[in-house]
Amino acid sequence: MLSLLGKLGASENEHYLIGVGRADCTGPVAEVPFMGYGSLDQTGAGMITRQQCRTFIVAEPQNHTKRVVFVTAEIGMISQRLRLEVIKQLNQKYGDLYRYDNVVLSGTHTHSGPGGYFQYTLFMVAGRGFIKPSFNAIVKGIIESIGIAHENMKEGHIFINKGVLKNNQINRSPFSYLENPKSERDRYSTNTDQGMVVLKMTDIEGRDIGMFSWFAIHPVSMNNTNHLSNSDNVGYAAYLLEQEKNKGYLSHKGPYVAAFGSSNLGDVSPNIKGPHCINTGESCENPNSYCPIGGVGRGLTGLQGHTGSLYGRAKMCIASGPGKDMLESTKIIGRNLYLKAKELSTAASEKIYGPLSFAHQWVDMSNTTVQLNATHSVKYYSYHLVIRNLKSSAVVPNLRVEHVNQPWGAIHGDPFWDAVRDGLLTKPSKENVECHKPKPILLPTGELHKPYPWHPSIIDVQIVTIGSLAIVALPGEFTTMAGRRAREAVQSEFEAQGKAGMHVILAGVCNVYTHYITTFEEYQFQRYEGASTIFGPHTLSAYIQTFRELVKALVKGTVHEIPKNPEPDMFNISIADFLLPIIDTKPSDHNYGDVLQDVEPVYKVGEVASAQFVGANPRNSVENTSEFTFLTVEKYDNASARWHIQYNDASWDTK
Repeated sequence: MLSLLGKLGASENEHYLIGVGRADCTGPVAEVPFMGYGSLDQTGAGMITRQQCRTFIVAEPQNHTKRVVFVTAEIGMISQRLRLEVIKQLNQKYGDLYRYDNVVLSGTHTHSGPGGYFQYTLFMVAGRGFIKPSFNAIVKGIIESIGIAHENMKEGHIFINKGVLKNNQINRSPFSYLENPKSERDRYSTNTDQGMVVLKMTDIEGRDIGMFSWFAIHPVSMNNTNHLSNSDNVGYAAYLLEQEKNKGYLSHKGPYVAAFGSSNLGDVSPNIKGPHCINTGESCENPNSYCPIGGVGRGLTGLQGHTGSLYGRAKMCIASGPGKDMLESTKIIGRNLYLKAKELSTAASEKIYGPLSFAHQWVDMSNTTVQLNATHSVKYYSYHLVIRNLKSSAVVPNLRVEHVNQPWGAIHGDPFWDAVRDGLLTKPSKENVECHKPKPILLPTGELHKPYPWHPSIIDVQIVTIGSLAIVALPGEFTTMAGRRAREAVQSEFEAQGKAGMHVILAGVCNVYTHYITTFEEYQFQRYEGASTIFGPHTLSAYIQTFRELVKALVKGTVHEIPKNPEPDMFNISIADFLLPIIDTKPSDHNYGDVLQDVEPVYKVGEVASAQFVGANPRNSVENTSEFTFLTVEKYDNASARWHIQYNDASWDTK
């Protein structure tokens, strides 16, 4: 590293030291619940493709210790436990080179990856506990991808380009969006952000070494009936671009790294056919996503009659993507992302240059005052809660939460469930009730602390800059308009501080997961996004207030003066997972690996080759490494008289 630095040119404005890395972060692919839809019935039963962690590191050429790290992991979201453990291991390996302030961890938000990597009670309930193999695989993948980027840093350039990708997304809660002021909506031609931002990274000779992009879309083309681990539409896009750039390499191998990161995706769906009633085929694009039928919804019936029937009617409303099935939809949406990113990367010519900077603060959201205007402020209390309302059906077939009979847009509580809550858990405080109006509180998770706190309250807020580029780490799922307001606030604060022309990238689900963030107006409508905004109606204002303070500190050079708030704890979790151990058995007359049904000697193009063999449960497989694969597809070469691997389990051509 030092010898390379000595050879660098004098102008730090023209280039950086750049490193890119990619590593496997696939967790257990069998029995473990997926993280995203919150359904305990959706457990892994195999895989379509492996999940990857991708990293870029940028360092100033004249001061190589000043650097920025961005990681995008093909998982549901970054948990606070992951964040704490990754920084701990980076400190052990590299000293204070990589820290909370200059390392951003982001999830792509795929809903088809293993869960079980959270330390807060609510998430452990959803993931059947704290599953160490899942947690360890993700941590290892993140650390390895950073290590690869660290070891391969070289002189290079960064170019930025922006473009519009149409017909690849819809707003799944358009009626909530309409609650925003008309004067604000009139400034935009669409109710989703269709802009894609691409960073192209090259070596000093101009050869491509990597591409990182951000686009607002939910990776839920694979719906909650899927049980095969995969990285969904954004993962397929990355796969296509890397396969093209890394010719001759197997899937997820080769030096070129392509990453598709999340943005303000909170109310954005790839299921562009829109919501339709599964019984009639009619559109159910209405404020409550009801279908024209009656009957009491199945499941728990705390609310009978009117509300129960509405629940049943809402369950009939589903949405799907452009393809004939979810896999085809995944590939169509993913290919569109790949083609636009490739186009923008190829044409990228605006160079990013200038010094690096970074600002970070731990914010205690249970004890924060938000200044709404010159005369009014709001004091927050302990106010986390789990959603009262149901999932917006335009995301996936079936609803995310099936055990609460409460229609979308509800602003009144339910006597049955309120009695269950008050008797078994705790009654929400008056401060909580007032803070969250008009939302009725189902579970006051901020006031529940056994066996561990149910939700995080100390939150990462972070901005890093690379020359004229600012990456804002969003600690949750911002809706379209919430993201637009956050982006504009950051840009205007840079301008107010004398730094105009900044490119502001919103990086979604970073560092910690705090569910959704809506605008104040969207919150009043109380569809799923508003009901899942766990810090109340002024959450967006709280984050924007902190982002503005970070920008001021960055421009003025007063980052060291940012108040040092307490860090969150890493809990000593005595309760591990709730998964029963699996004892493998095999026929007495066979050994593991014996082929029971071999492939056919000849296939036609388009046919599926399949084989059956004696195998153990994938949960009992050896520890995952970058070289591990459950299968290979090999081709015999007559000239060399050798078999050559064509595909492995990381390929989208195998399942």
